[in-house]
Amino acid sequence: MTRPRFRLDDASAAASARATPGGTPAHFDLTNVFGENVFGVSQMQQSLSNSVFAKLMDTVENGSPLEPLVADAVAVAMKDWAMARGATHYTHWFQPLTGQTAEKHDSFMTFDAEGQAIDHFTGKELVQGEPDASSFPSGGLRATFEARGYTGWDPTSPAFLVESATGCFLSIPTAFSSWKGHSLDKKVPLLRSIDALDEAARKALALFGIETSRVVPAIGSEQEFFLIDEEFYYKRPDLRTCGRTLFGAKPARGQELDDHYFGSIPERVLAYMNEVELAMFRLGVPIKTRHNEVAPGQYEMTCVHEHMNVAADHQQLLMLALRRTAPHHGLVCLLHEKPFAGVNGSGKHLNWSFGTSDRNLLDPGDTPHDNEVFLFFCSAVLRAVDRHQDALRASVAYAGNDHRLGANEAPPSVISVFLGDQLTDILEQIESTGTATGVAHAGLLGLGAKRLPTLPKHFGDRNRTSPFAFTGNKFEFRALGASQSVSTPGMVLNTIVAESVSEMADELAAATERGASLDDALRALLGKEIPQFKRIIFNGDGYSKEWEEEAERRGLLNMRTTMDALPTLTNRKNLALFDNYHVLSNDELESRVEVKVEQYFISVNIEGETAAQMARTIILPAAVRYLNTLTRALAGISELGTTMDGLAGEAKKLSETIDELTKKLAKLDKRNAELGGDEVRSKALHVRDSVVPAIDAVRVICDMLERMIPSDLWPLPTYQEMLFVK
Repeated sequence: MTRPRFRLDDASAAASARATPGGTPAHFDLTNVFGENVFGVSQMQQSLSNSVFAKLMDTVENGSPLEPLVADAVAVAMKDWAMARGATHYTHWFQPLTGQTAEKHDSFMTFDAEGQAIDHFTGKELVQGEPDASSFPSGGLRATFEARGYTGWDPTSPAFLVESATGCFLSIPTAFSSWKGHSLDKKVPLLRSIDALDEAARKALALFGIETSRVVPAIGSEQEFFLIDEEFYYKRPDLRTCGRTLFGAKPARGQELDDHYFGSIPERVLAYMNEVELAMFRLGVPIKTRHNEVAPGQYEMTCVHEHMNVAADHQQLLMLALRRTAPHHGLVCLLHEKPFAGVNGSGKHLNWSFGTSDRNLLDPGDTPHDNEVFLFFCSAVLRAVDRHQDALRASVAYAGNDHRLGANEAPPSVISVFLGDQLTDILEQIESTGTATGVAHAGLLGLGAKRLPTLPKHFGDRNRTSPFAFTGNKFEFRALGASQSVSTPGMVLNTIVAESVSEMADELAAATERGASLDDALRALLGKEIPQFKRIIFNGDGYSKEWEEEAERRGLLNMRTTMDALPTLTNRKNLALFDNYHVLSNDELESRVEVKVEQYFISVNIEGETAAQMARTIILPAAVRYLNTLTRALAGISELGTTMDGLAGEAKKLSETIDELTKKLAKLDKRNAELGGDEVRSKALHVRDSVVPAIDAVRVICDMLERMIPSDLWPLPTYQEMLFVK
């Protein structure tokens, strides 16, 4: 009988890595292709009358009501533009509480009285759609049988074309709500939070004598991801089902040599990135940077700053493109936060600032100690982060990110702010003396070689261990996971800062009304606030055990898991926060927590069931086959009248390990079956406290078996193969 062979054809995978990919032009004119598949402002201006265009821009920029005649004119222009480029269908593209995107396609075709096909698209169809909402998560906002939901056109985010080899359709960014008017998506709260920050910031700016029509937040996101060969992906049920490997022994070589980070991008990966970039450029997505990340097989692509709402849409488009383009190159893109244990996980750093059309309110300038506007708004951000550590932590809480946060590769679960030595010194001066008289200048950095330039030196170093770091003219929220939408963390950040700015502006206004000068009022306000929020400032090593202990002494929160963090969103403070600033009603906020808790339970439950099935039906049989091989070998040796104590020891060790696996599997089966009660929160706590440890216990044994079983009998692609075949 022929022995079963499980080992993949590594040579085949390596050959596909060397194959020349097609479908992407080697050269293209960026300035010509950028935004060509977007029905943006320039396209609207060209295709609409001056009066219609002016009214539409008034809606986009000032929030004035959209007139039906304007909607009709835009719909006709949008349809003609899309059909001229090959579109046959349109879709209201929205972002439900799954964290992904959703779409239902409708044809532009209708029929006249004679039954002849004609193209047709009205303002009513542009402005409102009615997808079946019954199967989208609502967190109890409506019953399953209450199926009606509405999508409403978001004119502030431009429509775009989605092309494939078989056709083209028009995507119209929309909001998504229930029949009762509750938000069922991530866009509506984000837009509300943008309005809240705008109103608060303009109120504060008026006190400084600065009048502006609008203040908007801007973000630029850094997307990390892994790429592996398709040949390996389809042999890993855990990757296909859970997005991460549930088993896998640490290879002899991982990221220890630090040779992958910023290294030369492999040719196949570079071709893939070129294709992704071209698709993104055509959709007006401003991809700026690409590079190798820390772990083998890990990469990053980064967008420059844009208006937050548009940037959130673009982030979703980038994740879609990363996943859809990979198969063109024989690859699979993994966006899970921790697809491989023991190597760097994947995050999505959110670079956030806010300002007017001509002024970044978080830019300190050359003399930050004299920049009263900056000191006010920077202090407002610090105050907000200190007061709402819980909400910020909960905004990035879900099962995938639990594997990453605090794992010495990402920010810890303690929320703190890296401010840098210069700004920290300014705040300390204000706290102690009421004013800041000056700061040391950064100066220039000489490199010691005559022919190398002298480099301008920043005021402070960067701190990659901080979850919320000031980086010159913006804050970088580093705790986001790679797979998540940026909308929820962005919404929380906007809202907490809106509250802080508004409350501080009210105090300034009251002081000046009592006769104090603005300078004196600001010094008094900062002198009162700095001692209260300074505990949130930490410029040291956030990965260290000493910092965890120090954070506890400071009274900072340390919510290590999703189920530690999520319940804080519905405490009295946070319910009032989001309701007072009209971002989320109490019902809407509670529903989102319910959805997140359910998603956590389901994710871990799937992992538990998958781990048990793989261990029992794939790994255990492979171990038994190898034990049979050893047993037969020992029997043959015995017949020869000799012994091999070493081989007998290996067989004994393998037998004991198999026995241990069956015991751990039985415990995992029991934990999977228990479910933890009838309420979703009790189920989520059960999988956190019982199923996750049981999965880890099974993994330890399976990874031991991987090191014992010959490679030609081991049934799964190994880390060595998946991470290093590029």
